[in-house]
Amino acid sequence: MAPLDTPPRARPGAPDFGRDGTDWPHRAHSRFWPVDGITWHVQRFGAGPTALLLHGTGAATHSFMDLAPRMAETHDVIAIDLPGHGFTQSPAHIRPSLETVTRRIAALLDALNAAPDLMIGHSAGAAIMLALADHMPTKPSQLVSLNGALSPFPGLTKFLFPAAAQLLTVGGVTAHLMARSARNRSRVLALLEQTGGAPDDRFVDRYWRLLQAPAHVSGTLRLMANWDLSGMDPVLARTQTPVLFLTGSQDQAVDPGDADRLARLSPLARTVRLDRLGHLAHEQDAGRVWTTLEAERVRGRS
Repeated sequence: MAPLDTPPRARPGAPDFGRDGTDWPHRAHSRFWPVDGITWHVQRFGAGPTALLLHGTGAATHSFMDLAPRMAETHDVIAIDLPGHGFTQSPAHIRPSLETVTRRIAALLDALNAAPDLMIGHSAGAAIMLALADHMPTKPSQLVSLNGALSPFPGLTKFLFPAAAQLLTVGGVTAHLMARSARNRSRVLALLEQTGGAPDDRFVDRYWRLLQAPAHVSGTLRLMANWDLSGMDPVLARTQTPVLFLTGSQDQAVDPGDADRLARLSPLARTVRLDRLGHLAHEQDAGRVWTTLEAERVRGRS
């Protein structure tokens, strides 16, 4: 299996790589892989042990635009857009449950001939990371949860879309209304600030662009509507890989204290609090996140 020679044609309402991706971060490393019914947007660069980056709901590979280059100095970095997010095109008949998404990412990794040694998941991406590692025959040496959304609780759902939207179908009407609302950049900025602090304009502009695309909004809502985290505690309890919980002290989307509870489930888990950073900690200060991670990895080996 090989990547497509040219980016696929975007379906109606979806971000178009030829238009919306002209200045996309690390565009030169973007490839499109048709695997298991999904056409994946994949960015891969660097050399060394493989590191897989999984963004959270509503985001895309741009979320790691500052972190990925730092990691690429020592790692073969792979960043993907989740199904229905960014430039990854996923058919409507594929139900984006945690199990389905995990299984299809595993198929993508097989196509890429990649066996991640390090996996980093932000927010909902942390749940995918843990579920994926649980099924991998060759276990990574380190898992990192960045403000991971790993417990079934109302906070994240309430943050991602208002209660009124939850009463509507997760279909075109809701997505188009929310995408239309996102045309107002100040609303997108306010949404990001509610997470505990917005990153700089480079990130805000990418979110602003993505959230105006109904297909991207629909992909976000469909993922949340099919999300079931009731099995996360047992997965974490039986993990055979060290897990580092990095949490922003000002995270308003996920309670930082949740990481403390989760870390107690595994003797291989530990937590580190990042002062003055919010839910988007790696976007606010990628250098600090990576320095902290590297220091903790050295500490874990000593």
